[in-house]
Amino acid sequence: MSRKLHIVIPGGSGQVGTILARHLHAQGHHVAVLARNKHTPPWQVIVWNGTSLGDWAATLDGADVLINLSGRSVNCRYTTKNRNEIKESRLATTNLLGRALSQLAHPPRLWMNASTATIYRHSLDLPMDEATGEVGGKERDVPGTWRFSIDVATGWEQSFFSANTPNTRRIALRSAMTMSPDPGGVFDQLLRLVRFGLGGTAGSGQQFVSWIHDTDFLRSIDYLIAHEELDGPINLAAPNPLPNREFMQALRQAAGAATGLSSTRFMLELGAWFLRTETELILKSRRVIPGRLLQSGFNFEFPDWPSAARDLVDRYQTGRVK
Repeated sequence: MSRKLHIVIPGGSGQVGTILARHLHAQGHHVAVLARNKHTPPWQVIVWNGTSLGDWAATLDGADVLINLSGRSVNCRYTTKNRNEIKESRLATTNLLGRALSQLAHPPRLWMNASTATIYRHSLDLPMDEATGEVGGKERDVPGTWRFSIDVATGWEQSFFSANTPNTRRIALRSAMTMSPDPGGVFDQLLRLVRFGLGGTAGSGQQFVSWIHDTDFLRSIDYLIAHEELDGPINLAAPNPLPNREFMQALRQAAGAATGLSSTRFMLELGAWFLRTETELILKSRRVIPGRLLQSGFNFEFPDWPSAARDLVDRYQTGRVK
């Protein structure tokens, strides 16, 4: 992207949003983050409540790109209260942004909305791309928490694509876990387990792990902004998902850990209860591949997990972020 853009990021104060805002700001773009609380990063922050129209909508008029990352964290127990907050925080903000754009004289040319690779079914047998991947939720014997996550994802995308924004290109970002050495992210948590000797196989270890290195996540966002022929659902995931057993083994090797304690499903359920989270984040098989990115010519710098893990561990240990 040679031209400097005006980019608005609702929900850009979270872990992934901060990585993205930092990257776009470093490229010289004007970045405006919509957040519920005022803070002072190097880019602009505008306070909004995520539920009603207000002065914040003015920053969207004439903007080039809208990237909505709003949504309550799913790293919690799926109680009735938390389920309502998880779903409503996604649908409400997406619907609100759609209303705001429909009233603008000059809406953004591109709206990217967060979605999730969890939208696909638990898959051990086949890779899931955008063309042939099977949206989950109808399989037999699927835990209720897994059905809930898919219900959130499908409702989220339905709200997004039903918005009345005929002059705006729309992309649903079906993203896998973004791996970054930044504190508080999923890689930070996984590496802590490894360092404390707990980074062994989870459950059967056969479930696939889909992931994307933060370098490729940021490069793919740049790529999608530049390639105006791309719209609709896009999988943001490295092209080579791998079983949990191999994933954790490669991470241990990168971190120099000889062994890691494996966890049975019962142990994971018990640990999740104590940590106030859900085992779906570990046990569901996400075998997602980036079909449309690959077909359009996007090249991954980190297509394989062992090399990605080595780079991330090195950056983690030296304190280097993007």
